[in-house]
Amino acid sequence: MSNPIAARVDELRKELTHHNHRYYVLDDPIISDGEYDRLIEELRGIEAEHPELLTPDSPTQRVGAAPAEGFTQVQHQRPMLSLGNAFDPEGMEAWHRRVSGLLDGASFPMACELKIDGLAVSLIYRDGKLVQGATRGDGTTGEDVTQNLRTVRSIPLELMGDPPPSYLEVRGEVYMPLESFRRLNEQRAERGEQLYANPRNSGAGTIRNLDSRVTADRNMQIWVYSLIDAGDHPVPENHWESLEWLKSLGFRVNPNNRLCQSIEEVEEYYQSWLEGRHGLGYEADGVVVKVNPFGYQDSLGIVGREPRWAIAYKFPAERATTRLLDIGINVGRTGSLNPYAMLEPVVVSGATVRNASLHNEEDINRKDIRIGDWVVVERAGDVIPQVVAPIVERRTGAEKTFAMPEHCPICATEVVKDDDDAMHRCPNPSCPAQFVELLKHFVSRGAMDIEGLGERWCGILIEEGLVKDLADLYSLRQDQLLELERMGDILAAKIIANIEESKQRSLPRLLFALGIFHVGSEVAELLCQRYSSLGALMDAPASELTEIAGIGPKIAESIVSYFAVDANRAVIDKLREAGVDPQHEVVIPTADEMPWSGLTFVVTGTLSSMTRRDAEGRIKLLGGAATSSVTRKTRYLVAGASAGSKLATAERLGTEVLDEDAFLRLLENPSDAVLEPELPLAP
Repeated sequence: MSNPIAARVDELRKELTHHNHRYYVLDDPIISDGEYDRLIEELRGIEAEHPELLTPDSPTQRVGAAPAEGFTQVQHQRPMLSLGNAFDPEGMEAWHRRVSGLLDGASFPMACELKIDGLAVSLIYRDGKLVQGATRGDGTTGEDVTQNLRTVRSIPLELMGDPPPSYLEVRGEVYMPLESFRRLNEQRAERGEQLYANPRNSGAGTIRNLDSRVTADRNMQIWVYSLIDAGDHPVPENHWESLEWLKSLGFRVNPNNRLCQSIEEVEEYYQSWLEGRHGLGYEADGVVVKVNPFGYQDSLGIVGREPRWAIAYKFPAERATTRLLDIGINVGRTGSLNPYAMLEPVVVSGATVRNASLHNEEDINRKDIRIGDWVVVERAGDVIPQVVAPIVERRTGAEKTFAMPEHCPICATEVVKDDDDAMHRCPNPSCPAQFVELLKHFVSRGAMDIEGLGERWCGILIEEGLVKDLADLYSLRQDQLLELERMGDILAAKIIANIEESKQRSLPRLLFALGIFHVGSEVAELLCQRYSSLGALMDAPASELTEIAGIGPKIAESIVSYFAVDANRAVIDKLREAGVDPQHEVVIPTADEMPWSGLTFVVTGTLSSMTRRDAEGRIKLLGGAATSSVTRKTRYLVAGASAGSKLATAERLGTEVLDEDAFLRLLENPSDAVLEPELPLAP
């Protein structure tokens, strides 16, 4: 005999799921808010009286749960790929020609979708129920944020198919609507709290908040844009039809998507949204163009972490005009004095901008930017504000020319500037500003990854005298942390545990974390191809360092100078005594693994399929050297759009020039590269 209470619970859940879909996905409710509230209160009351009937996929569970201790990592079954970029019609046409060539000249329809500026997530369903939601992370490993994603009402907890697939993975973009962002900042302003910069960062932080009740309160939304795996369930043969199928299962798919038959139609779609995006109610920073047939997608495949069959056609950065009130100076972790513009507040791409980047003194002088100028401000990639140019016609004569300070604004040490360095620097390694930035860098995710120690706590630890150098982190005690204002037992224990765990980080991570000038993550990896420990690297002469492909004299001198400072060596000794002394197995690559050893490349101009830095990284992974100047030793110049003077130099010297297509072919077949160019036969 059936249980009438369980039957009513099942009936209520189905009815509420249907109304959720009508309201949050279709934007077409058929009952009033009062009627909906009555249904959910009835279900909540039954579940309270009969807790054995409560399930994670119940509509009542979208309110969030108590704060979690942290997120577990999730290994993606298929990598969450990034996209190559195009910034103009020429870049799109180059991508289209390249794809057409790889498909033997075949024509192909393309699905065009707005590129939502949010947080990419993966959703996995088993037997029609949501079982896992994860962030993109590094593309291979993300974070399990299932509890938070359950609170996003446009994500179905249960699929509508009858029967649904036994297994399904889809991907989409979770975002904060502009109205929700506006309300959030109004609430923060009323409480006297610092305002959030933009909806994307606020939304990403919301999904990664350890308290899912915060996520539930912020009205996050999703657009689902990709079918990844449907197990043994039959699926459509192309992307467009797969989106239609996902809609039938209850997923929210953007109604502004369009299927285009030609590159001209793609351009028309793109142009229509250049201005149209401002009325969307959410941020979009471009258009994603995808080859529609799955068969063609499989044939085109992936290069690096980017599919050949898709590209992001980015919108240009938005601009506004405002007044430059003053120029301030920040001191970075390497001692660099970084000028920034202090502006009359102006709204750019939906965000209020008060400060903007000015790069360095040379850039200020080149653009002739003066204090008091009216200036053009843009948010590059709709995120980083920068001053583009002054409006010279609006000058009154009262504007002031800027000059870099002669002394550090933090510690008053006399500033130095090398002829080959664009930056002015404070040479004092004990400068407080440098150490704050260095500590933030040391604990950051790409370095030692000590979760819980954000910018605020780094500053407090220094102010309270608990951390005077990097090694002091490893002598912190939980009772010391508990004496700090607003530090609780759970967070203190977590920080101490994470500090202890960080002792296991790899040697390249530690090298990067130390903040040695010119030693980024890629250079750290190169150094560890030769040196197995910090001790081995500390005494290496510059002549030995420059033997490593990709390590030039400037980098070598910076490394030698760092280890020549007694204070730096003392910190490293303290780190090693504390147990932070990773060893690294040096594996000498074979000639087959480094086919470009002895080859020197220069990359110039704009590439549509990758950034210049990514191109240089791929060259180095194959054993080649990537330099910034074309000389007689340069074997190949990789020339993207707007290559400029380096292309002229290469042509004058007879250096072989590769366009982007030729470079991509060489990456796919690295053994085709030759050390010396062919010389004409002697008569």
